[in-house]
Amino acid sequence: MRDPLVAPLAAIAAGILLARFVPFEARELIVAVLLLGALGVVALWRRARIAAGCCTLAALVFAGALCAVARRPGLPPVLEPEGEVIITGCVVEPPVPAAGRERFIVDLERDARAQVTVYLQDGERLPPLRYGQRVELDARVRSPRNFNNPGAFDYAGFLARKNIFWTAVVRGAAAVRVLPGHCGTPFRAAVSRARVAALERIASLYEGRPYDSAMMQAILIGETFQLEKVWVEHFRRTGTIHALVISGAHVAALAAFFLFLMRICFVPRGLAVAVTVLATWGYALITGWQAPCVRSAAGLTLYMIGRHFYRRRSLMNVLAAVGIAFLVFDPEQLFEASFQLSFLAVAFIAAFAEPLLEATTAPLVRALGHLRDAGRDLRLAPRAAAFRLEMRLLADTLRLWLPRRVAEALVTLPAWIVFYVFGLAVVSAVVQAGLALPMVSYFHRVGVTGLSANLLVVPLMGLVVQFGFVAIVTGSSWVAWLAGWLLCWSRAVVEWHAALEPDWRVPAPPLWLAVALSAALIAAALAVRHRRGRAAATAAVFVLLALVFLHPVPPDTTPGALELAAIDVGQGDSFLLAFPDGKLMTLDAGGFPVFSGGRAPGIDTGEDVVSPYLWRRSIRRLDAVAISHLHADHAGGAAALIDNFRPRELWTAPPPDCAEWRLLAGRAARRNVHIRVLRRGQRFGYGGAEIEVLAPASGYTPGPAPHNADSLVLRVRYGRHAFLLTGDTERAGERELLDEKLAGPADVLKVAHHGSRTSTSEEFLDAARPLFALVSLGADNLYGYPHPDVLKRLSARGIRVLRTDRHGLVRIRTDGQRLQVDTAAWRADRPGLYSVF
Repeated sequence: MRDPLVAPLAAIAAGILLARFVPFEARELIVAVLLLGALGVVALWRRARIAAGCCTLAALVFAGALCAVARRPGLPPVLEPEGEVIITGCVVEPPVPAAGRERFIVDLERDARAQVTVYLQDGERLPPLRYGQRVELDARVRSPRNFNNPGAFDYAGFLARKNIFWTAVVRGAAAVRVLPGHCGTPFRAAVSRARVAALERIASLYEGRPYDSAMMQAILIGETFQLEKVWVEHFRRTGTIHALVISGAHVAALAAFFLFLMRICFVPRGLAVAVTVLATWGYALITGWQAPCVRSAAGLTLYMIGRHFYRRRSLMNVLAAVGIAFLVFDPEQLFEASFQLSFLAVAFIAAFAEPLLEATTAPLVRALGHLRDAGRDLRLAPRAAAFRLEMRLLADTLRLWLPRRVAEALVTLPAWIVFYVFGLAVVSAVVQAGLALPMVSYFHRVGVTGLSANLLVVPLMGLVVQFGFVAIVTGSSWVAWLAGWLLCWSRAVVEWHAALEPDWRVPAPPLWLAVALSAALIAAALAVRHRRGRAAATAAVFVLLALVFLHPVPPDTTPGALELAAIDVGQGDSFLLAFPDGKLMTLDAGGFPVFSGGRAPGIDTGEDVVSPYLWRRSIRRLDAVAISHLHADHAGGAAALIDNFRPRELWTAPPPDCAEWRLLAGRAARRNVHIRVLRRGQRFGYGGAEIEVLAPASGYTPGPAPHNADSLVLRVRYGRHAFLLTGDTERAGERELLDEKLAGPADVLKVAHHGSRTSTSEEFLDAARPLFALVSLGADNLYGYPHPDVLKRLSARGIRVLRTDRHGLVRIRTDGQRLQVDTAAWRADRPGLYSVF
């Protein structure tokens, strides 16, 4: 068998996946492994090899499930109390400074950590913090919380994988106090000192150049805290984002540099390999033991050991060996995007790129070595030997005018460059096509320019890594300038390609299509290996890829029903309205307000929260995007929705002439989105329902800045039922609706201003008489919403309260006769491959 470890890897992975959905007990799995192992031995003794193989693979499936059960994460520790508290801990990751804030990690208990973010005032500086120092903090502590929408990123789980179970916010340097004593281990202290020294060296070499400093820290050390989202967006769009994160490419560049250095220093091959392997593991330590770097270092180690002992080196077999080791040690990695993307990329290179190159240019590349040695000709295939002879004749011709070494270099060097570019193009194309499915599933992107962008960015970034490390070690400013110059060229290449890149966003494919494409890729890999059925398998892959990109799946809506979905966006508002005839509209898009001296979180709710939920429901276009008013917690994500879903109309109340509106209106103009200004008195049919505009008044004139009084208030009616959507309307606005006799009955009330006491008066509730009250707000928010008085008013009238901070996504549907209510919290415990709403 050519790659004997691939089947065991697949079996172990299948067992880990199975354990996600079947509640196995460890004892059951141990018995199954022992019984199947015994059956395999008996079958082998009876020379029934096929039966023995099947028993062995089945035993490995249950062994994989056993690993998953044995290493299943337990319940996170509980910190009592949360909120404003004084905590003490041990610094395990020193601070990383970034524009008015610093972040570090402390151990509060053994392997139970808090991620601390300190917001500094002008001129403030933290006391010097190093690994192993004990600190006391006045902090607001809370457990990490996910946006509770189907398919949302598991941020709490991501932090828990790093043993981080709390986040702490500290205001001002005075709230951080260094305590006497030390903690931690000497080894980790030494590694931390090396990491901090490297980061400080980069900061000093690129002082006053925040882009270069942040990029170099991310590329070389894996520290991304200082990266601005706008800096990496073009890399993400063009499919070159892998060049900015610690990955196998960085390890390969570092290993190539060390091997080259050892070679020019005439170091023996065995010692050179050992030094290179040690250097890659040292690099993994300095970068914080990040999983992609560790996996790459392990793979390189196995590859180098095989090469040293002249074993046949199979990239797929090495990949399988590394995969087995990592999955047995940490089964949860199977469900991480970085693990899947890195292993699939190497697997596609081994399955498709290597055979293609071996059939085309690889023999010719080998033929270029030691051109003068005619004895090598006999060990080559006829085509490669003929090519080698032609190249030697060409070099002999040039020797009539040039020295022998120069003549051979002029012949071989251009050929090597051509073959290298061809090989890089093949690898890039294979990886782009192979990773299309996970890229669409995770990031909803289809890259077109990635093929040519990677041809330039990959070698440029390889040089950036090599020169960057030379600059760190030597402190040479001119080497640092050279690395920065190469980084500048990489940025220019990416921005040029980004300008050509069509901004396609694609919903995740349905399960049947993902399974079909995966099966077609496996069939194509087998066809390439066995050289049979390659045309049919390739055609099937391209047809299924086209279906993934085109996504011929209708939006997940209920025909003939009006639906209101309150999307969990934290402390903000965002709603999806699906109308009976299929029209789709969002009302508000969430966002984060930024106060004086503050800094916005590195998240765009429109791009990172609302859009993924819409894509999960197979929504590619919106008919309208409505904005109640221009406060950041309502309109902050609207620009992303306009870009991603190209709505026909943008609905708004009369907008103030402010920077927020100019930005949004400019985005709408670039996307040819018609702006529709709504005022009281307008009533029209839309999507099979009826919409009535209740506020603002027809003569309302907004001020120079956004205000709650600007809020667009809509009543949407279908059949017997009505939804009342109030934005952030306050008491004065409610009184105006009461005076105008517009606050009529509504079955569902969107509670205004997130449950503030300034809204939802008793008189307004008595007029509306809702059955359900929707409150969109963030968990443990600083404002204390919803206010207890508001909850008392709702409870006194028997109104059922549905809150996004507790229930997550809330969906209310009506067919005109009945109401149906569902929430993410109510479905959280239901099993299934997908948490489908």
